[in-house]
Amino acid sequence: MSEQFDDDLNSSASAGTIMNMLDRKGPPKFPLFETFLQRVLKHLGFNRATRVQIDIARYLQFGPQQTIIQAFRGVGKSFVTAAFVIWLLLLNKNYKIMVVSASKTRSDSFSTFVKKLIKEMPETRHLTPGPDDRDSNIMFDVAGADAADAPSVKSVGITGQITGSRADFIIADDIEVPKNSFTAVMRERLVELVKEFESVIKPLDHTRIIYLGTPQTEMTLYNTLVTDSGYSLRVWPAEVPKNVAAYRGNLAPMVHELIAQGLAVGQAVDPERFTTNYIRKKKLSLGASTYQMQFMLDTTLSDGDAFPLKLEDLLVLGLDPINGPVSMSYGKDPRYICNDLHPVGFNEDYYYRPMFVDDKVAAWSGTVMAVDPSGRGADETGIAIVRALHGKLFLVYSDGLQGGATEENLQRIADLAKQFKCNGIILEVNFGDGMYGQLLQPYLTRTYPCSIEETRATGQKETRIIRTLEPIMQQHRLVVDRKVIERDLKAKPKHSLFYQMTRLNSLPKCLQHDDRLDALEMAVAYWIAHMSVDEANAAEDHLQALLDADLDAFIEGGPLVLQGDMRRLLKNDRDSSVYGMEEYGL
Repeated sequence: MSEQFDDDLNSSASAGTIMNMLDRKGPPKFPLFETFLQRVLKHLGFNRATRVQIDIARYLQFGPQQTIIQAFRGVGKSFVTAAFVIWLLLLNKNYKIMVVSASKTRSDSFSTFVKKLIKEMPETRHLTPGPDDRDSNIMFDVAGADAADAPSVKSVGITGQITGSRADFIIADDIEVPKNSFTAVMRERLVELVKEFESVIKPLDHTRIIYLGTPQTEMTLYNTLVTDSGYSLRVWPAEVPKNVAAYRGNLAPMVHELIAQGLAVGQAVDPERFTTNYIRKKKLSLGASTYQMQFMLDTTLSDGDAFPLKLEDLLVLGLDPINGPVSMSYGKDPRYICNDLHPVGFNEDYYYRPMFVDDKVAAWSGTVMAVDPSGRGADETGIAIVRALHGKLFLVYSDGLQGGATEENLQRIADLAKQFKCNGIILEVNFGDGMYGQLLQPYLTRTYPCSIEETRATGQKETRIIRTLEPIMQQHRLVVDRKVIERDLKAKPKHSLFYQMTRLNSLPKCLQHDDRLDALEMAVAYWIAHMSVDEANAAEDHLQALLDADLDAFIEGGPLVLQGDMRRLLKNDRDSSVYGMEEYGL
């Protein structure tokens, strides 16, 4: 690995820094930064650095002057770089280091951690600020440093006072976050802000600007720095990627070496940090698009990945208004494609019916209606009615009403609440500040008394919808009544729920209309707590409850209504002891 590492260094560095890289030795006691990193970890009670942490440490010591380090969430890149800052100060007390983050709080945490380690470790205690030195958590000098305007370590937010300072090293730690990269205007402003670094960095051979970060969008700042400013990018994904070419030559050489050694696609790159099983669970909990961006660091998303909500992840079934199936299984097989339902997604994205549906049924756990109000313009008042049962959600109605808070629309909502026997209505109050609920209440009182729960949406709408729906859909826990799709096909394309679903991406205002999809997100978000129920366990608990009721009926001399179900279960070679059948003498 070392030979490949050195070759890559020479190929990626600018001609003016190659000699610095080859002769970039640390302090006498710790000439290699990775050795010092091991000492810091031992001090903190850890066994050793992982292989990715060691590789990052080498790149920090020997990498080019302008570099970007992208590593999967949780690998500890900020911690490793904090140790690197201390190692630099051991090398030269007069170095000036500026830490910049998206928020002042994050950069302050970085500098506070550095200062705490300096004071605690025997090897660095002599750097502790003296009585005449600056000594705050956000700005401090190390003992023995020459008098200077700039402190040894200073933390600042990206929108804070950067100009006027001077630094040998700038550590830009997660300066791109969702809050400052939502829109093209925000991203352009961020590009302008980081240009200030060139005014702050000293014009010397040893100085460096080091970015640590995770891309937030396909148009990430880090790609702009590579293409427009000549920065070197190195990427450590969480697992061996399917498409190495997607990283445009920036994949860490150690990952290439692991692939050459036979590590298969999908296997953990750093199993000491996160195992393959852990990252698979992470992918399910985050959703594929978020995982692809934050753990695989892949910003070259195809159409299929850029639009993460897919029809093929849904289950389509005709549903009963009173009861729902106790359990069902998903199987992506051509035999289960709903060929009679026209798919509005991208190529080869079809609706699928379940591979298996249990013939046992149970009453719905509950039903909620979500309403996303609109005005009198082209937008619709989005409506979604979602039931819950045994860890799955069932979309039984979706619609969009034109015209705002008209008498007809308010009465229609009340009638739907009665028709579907809703337990409650979830109402977004961003529009009209709650007035819609006050207008709706009299209609509910006359037609179907039903509670109204107001909710206020926060954050970027598109990201919120994806984060709510994508994990649920990818776990195949969202079931759609066939009648919903049949009705939706009659809507204009841009007002179709499933058109909106399959065209949504993380870019702001990517859809002209999203009212029906927004209502579905509201209803699903309400039931998210229900998703903590394990589906299989819920089905077993349901059967056990029925058996208990049957036993009571038997004792009282009544009929055993579940006897047929029990015989079928035994015929399927299930262990009767699981259900307590032997205990009942059956």
